[in-house]
Amino acid sequence: MDKKLGTLYIVSTPIGNLSDITYRAIETLESVNIIAAEDTRKSRILLSHYNVKTRTISYFEHNKFQKIDKIKQVLKKGDSVALITDAGTPGISDPAYKLIRKAIEIGCKVESIPGPSAVIASLVSSGLPTDRFIFEGFLPPKKGRKRRMESLKEETATIVIYENVNRLQRTIKQLLDIMGDRPAVICRELTKLHEETIRGTLSSLLNLLNDRKLKGECVLLIGKDDKNVYFE
Repeated sequence: MDKKLGTLYIVSTPIGNLSDITYRAIETLESVNIIAAEDTRKSRILLSHYNVKTRTISYFEHNKFQKIDKIKQVLKKGDSVALITDAGTPGISDPAYKLIRKAIEIGCKVESIPGPSAVIASLVSSGLPTDRFIFEGFLPPKKGRKRRMESLKEETATIVIYENVNRLQRTIKQLLDIMGDRPAVICRELTKLHEETIRGTLSSLLNLLNDRKLKGECVLLIGKDDKNVYFE
C-alpha cells in the first residue's frame, strides 16, 4: 500500500445521547485533517460539545458525487479523513458507501472506529432472538415496496426495519396483511430522553397506533412465528 495515501476513518457517533461516544472516536476526530459529515450543521452540535475544532466538509446524498473527488484528492495527498453521519455508524442507511468504495479503489486504508448503531441497540433490547437477524434499512416508500415485504414472509430471522414515524402505521398494517401476525417491537427515540420500547405483535402494535400518534425516530423489529418468541 502506498504510504503516502491518507487513511479514511469510519467513525461512529451517538444516535441520541451525546455521552455515547468512545474516547477513540474523539481522539480520531481531533487528529484527522478533515471531517466529512453528512450534515455539518448537525455534526457541529457534537463537535462543539467535545471542543473538536477539525475542519468539516459536507457529504450527503445530493452532493456526494461532487465531494467524492475532493475527498479523494485529500486522501491522495496523504491527509486523513474521518467520515461521520448524523447519528450512528456511517454506511448504515446513509450515503457513505460510495466514498468508502472510492477510498478502497485508490488503495487507501479504511479503518472502522466502532460505536453506536440503532440496529444493534434496538435488537439487543427488543427481547426478540438475536442469533440471526436481517437488516432491511428503510423499505421502499412506493415502487417495489410490496415485493420487498413479500420476500420477508418466510423469513425466520429477526427482521430489523428503519421506518419514518409517519409511515409506521401503514407499514405495520401492510406487513400484517402479508406476513400474518408475528411478535413485533417498536423501539422509539433510542438513547434519548423519551426512549420507549413497545413489545407485542403486529396486530397489537397496529391497534396501539390507531389510538396513539408516536413521535420521533423508530425502529421496527419482527420476530419469527414461534410460540417461544411471542411476548406473554
